[in-house]
Amino acid sequence: MVENVDILRDQIRAGDRRALAKAITLVESTRADHRQQASVLLEALMPDTGNSIRLGISGVPGVGKSTFIEALGNYLIEQGHSVAVLAVDPTSAVSGGSILGDKTRMETLAFAENAFVRPSPAGQTLGGVTRRTRESLLLCEAAGFDVILVETVGVGQSETAVADMTDMFLLLLLPAGGDELQGIKRGIMELADLILVNKADGEQANTADQTLNDYRSALHFMKSRFAHWQPSVMACSSLHNQGIDQVWQQVEAFRSALTEAGELEQNRALQARTWMWSETAEALIADLKNHPQVQSLVPELEQAVTEGNLPATVAAQRLIEHYKAGD
Repeated sequence: MVENVDILRDQIRAGDRRALAKAITLVESTRADHRQQASVLLEALMPDTGNSIRLGISGVPGVGKSTFIEALGNYLIEQGHSVAVLAVDPTSAVSGGSILGDKTRMETLAFAENAFVRPSPAGQTLGGVTRRTRESLLLCEAAGFDVILVETVGVGQSETAVADMTDMFLLLLLPAGGDELQGIKRGIMELADLILVNKADGEQANTADQTLNDYRSALHFMKSRFAHWQPSVMACSSLHNQGIDQVWQQVEAFRSALTEAGELEQNRALQARTWMWSETAEALIADLKNHPQVQSLVPELEQAVTEGNLPATVAAQRLIEHYKAGD
């Protein structure tokens, strides 16, 4: 896929969009040679990363995440920013395929000179993001984008992984969503740094005030994940570009407050350590499953577990013991 990683590195540093897309495809590949090339590339580009504001954006299906991102992205470009969007598309549990339609829903932003929109399939990764979203984010930073927007698939309470890879987590909710609030407030709402009631226009504008009050009341029972930032609730209309500038003002206030307090740097350091151990766990599991002595024991243990003759915990321990004995 890549003949010369050094050339690709230099092209990314120069802001080459085709090279960036090629690099993201490289880091998403599961081939061993591609993984090695991706590791070399990422290590070389690490000095060029860390200069963006990273925003995670989530919400229930139909809340208007793509429309919001396009409105925010276009606004930021008008303000002189360069914007990269990493959109995660749901993967079918039946066919394993993805439509990757987020880019088509961002008709203006996708073709803007200072924007880069990359849809990727979620695959089997839980948490609303892909297995390689973190690497893709770093590549976008190395290419010079100063605002990175990570859009999750939109499945509700499980979408907490995006908060572990971004600076600020924006949660979009619908007006008159009281039942929806009850369903997700313990989990994803506890991680939200800014809650946006989107589609507060037309007939729904009449219910927006009550909705805002409901969500603000809910926030009183939740502790902020940052000592120097208190989450708030705002209304906006992505379709009519209402409130988008106020949203960005909140993002800038968040970044300023946490940078001054040192929390932004601390949070990124914690995220990096968590990522390291997550990758270590994934690599060890893959190595264990491919270990010859473990593979020879799997059929026997699986049968014993499925037939109810052996507890799963005991079977797992035996697999680990064989894995360790073979090293």
